[in-house]
Amino acid sequence: MIHFNKERFDQALKGEKLVMVDFWAPWCGPCMMLGPVIESLAEQYEGKAIIGKVNTDEEAELAIAYQVSNIPTVIFFKDGKEIDRKVGVMPPNSYVQTLEQTL
Repeated sequence: MIHFNKERFDQALKGEKLVMVDFWAPWCGPCMMLGPVIESLAEQYEGKAIIGKVNTDEEAELAIAYQVSNIPTVIFFKDGKEIDRKVGVMPPNSYVQTLEQTL
């Protein structure tokens, strides 16, 4: 799993792989609940998709640029464009469904 900064984030979006990004913060309880799910998906989809996290405290400009006002927010990108967004903690299957439909 990648911990994105602005440079890494921009590089990932330029690629052809599906990118799944969890916008989170260390003080956010629901974000902590979602963390293990994101880590598991990163392992499961290694080589197929790029899965990572953006700490909104450290990378506030990314959160602002993508209009992330609630966390956790998971955004899926394909060919550099947003294709799906899930706000709040969702069941793991909801993330898997988007990954599978897009791969």
